[in-house]
Amino acid sequence: MADLPHVLEAAMRRRHLSAQALADRTGIRTPRIRAFIQDGTAGPIHPTEQELRELAHALDLPVSEVLPGAALAGVPGT
Repeated sequence: MADLPHVLEAAMRRRHLSAQALADRTGIRTPRIRAFIQDGTAGPIHPTEQELRELAHALDLPVSEVLPGAALAGVPGT
């Protein structure tokens, strides 16, 4: 399975979405989305389980495509 940044980037590219457009769809602030794309779950800003679910829904991805990678990286609640 690909890591979170690759999953997000590929899904955003397929749907022609910018970080701002994804923020508009999810309610997650744009800087947080950019941090997830850049650092995944290893950076200083960690996505919550709810944020990962919202991203998966907005990108029309199975939740399992985003959550397992987060669980491996230690995201609480996964």
